[in-house]
Amino acid sequence: MVSSRDSALLRKDTRSRGQKLSASDRESILRPYLPEPSELQRRPLGRRKKSTIRKTPIRTFLKSQVHLLVYTLIHLFFGIAVRLLQTYHAVLDRIFALVYYHHRTPELIRKDVKNLDRLPEHLSVILSLRKEEDALAVLMDEVAELVAWTASAGIPVLSIYEKTGLLKSCIPLLHEIITAKLSSYYGSPTQQPTLRLFAPHHSIYQPEEGPSKPSADKSNNDTVTVLLLSATDGRETFVDLTKTLAEMSQNGKLSPEDITMELVDAEISEITTHPSEPTIRSSIHDREDSDSDVPLKSEPDLLLVFGPLLKLDGYPPWHVRLTEMFCTGDNSNNMNGSGGSVEYQGFLRGLWHFAGAQMRFGR
Repeated sequence: MVSSRDSALLRKDTRSRGQKLSASDRESILRPYLPEPSELQRRPLGRRKKSTIRKTPIRTFLKSQVHLLVYTLIHLFFGIAVRLLQTYHAVLDRIFALVYYHHRTPELIRKDVKNLDRLPEHLSVILSLRKEEDALAVLMDEVAELVAWTASAGIPVLSIYEKTGLLKSCIPLLHEIITAKLSSYYGSPTQQPTLRLFAPHHSIYQPEEGPSKPSADKSNNDTVTVLLLSATDGRETFVDLTKTLAEMSQNGKLSPEDITMELVDAEISEITTHPSEPTIRSSIHDREDSDSDVPLKSEPDLLLVFGPLLKLDGYPPWHVRLTEMFCTGDNSNNMNGSGGSVEYQGFLRGLWHFAGAQMRFGR
């Protein structure tokens, strides 16, 4: 313990800011209170007094076993519940597949949707390209089936979203496959609905000679419009439109006050849902088919996802602001969420869901 004399000397030196004592005087005062160097070498550095821990091995073991038991029971319960739910939906799907089957007959499809309160004017479907060798052929066949079901149900517009945009590069082949599928449903070309197939920045593909060419003796006056969408019609389109509006504003062609939400919405709708060129027609039927140039409804009323997960996968966001979405549910053939097989009962359940949905529109 420091003596009162040494403590008083050090305080006076501190008050005088080191003027009272020299450095050697301060060392001589503090030296008796410092430990010997030999003691510092024997004493380990950073030694701390260990706190006594009460060891209870039996209680700790029992607690861990209880936690493991509860964890196992929870996993077992939810595992059984999920499997039962999957089995229930699988059995229900098979029952629907047997009870409701189209038999490639448009009359049966119209009968299935006859009692629905409403049908979508614009139906959109998200499809995925699988990893099989014949993935493109399977995808085109699914698109053709969807077009036949849509036309038979009386839905005028069908948009197909496929992320990679591979369908856009195969429009002539896809048109041929859809026409062949419509033939298996409707029969002769005069009984088939008029097919309008196009993609953003593409004209409506309609061969000069073929089953879909307008004919004077055509008994079916219905028209089904198929729009092909991809990921490039999403963010990239919005970025390009932003650049265009900015350049027009900088060049004085457009006032900043004129750039409104209505203008952006109209431009996006014009880009993504309108063909770039008029439909190829013969001059004889120009007047008869002038009503086919009516603008499409840009936003779909119903969006179908065939698969276990409701995954939009880059779908253009401004197209689904007021859209009712329906996922067909789990699919045992594809559990990775990349898309399931297109089946008629899933298509029909989506229409049932839309007919029973309440459209509040934010109210």
